[in-house]
Amino acid sequence: MNIAIINYGAGNIQSIKFAIQRLGYTATLTDNVSEIREADKVIFPGVGEASSAMKKLRESGLNQLIPTLKQPVLGICLGMQLMCNFSEEGATKGLGIFDVAVVRFSNVLKVPQIGWNQISSLKTELFKEVLNNEYIYLVHSYLAPLCEATIAVSEYGISYSAALGKDNFYGTQFHPEKSSSIGEKILLNFLEM
Repeated sequence: MNIAIINYGAGNIQSIKFAIQRLGYTATLTDNVSEIREADKVIFPGVGEASSAMKKLRESGLNQLIPTLKQPVLGICLGMQLMCNFSEEGATKGLGIFDVAVVRFSNVLKVPQIGWNQISSLKTELFKEVLNNEYIYLVHSYLAPLCEATIAVSEYGISYSAALGKDNFYGTQFHPEKSSSIGEKILLNFLEM
């Protein structure tokens, strides 16, 4: 299987690459449009700030490519947020794959939310054989509100989208590569789609 991890200078790419290796697969880190387009699976990671990450995508033309992909695509953390219409972080126009705007957690809450939290209301094959209320690992100050694309829910002051899904596109606000055996199961489910 040909797995591409999009390398645009805003990712936790090594930890994702190692998690995929632990599952018995090999992934290629790439910003090459042809390699990404021809991959069987594409992972779109992200750690950092939305507007600067989006600027890097625009400079490389990847902002045009990603929404046109036909194979399964998994956005992780900032990658998922950039797949949305808009982010309040840096007033950033996103890729428009998920019809929702990313907003900042309330100032009443300590942000970023860092650590383990539960997921529930699981939908789609991404969560095959994953039980409600399993713990996953998160680090984020911004969130996607509940919407039509929500396929998993978490709570931190409010209920929000822990994962999004639409057609061949999936996104997790949490880091499956840092979420122990449950995260590995979710990654494996994605790779086996």
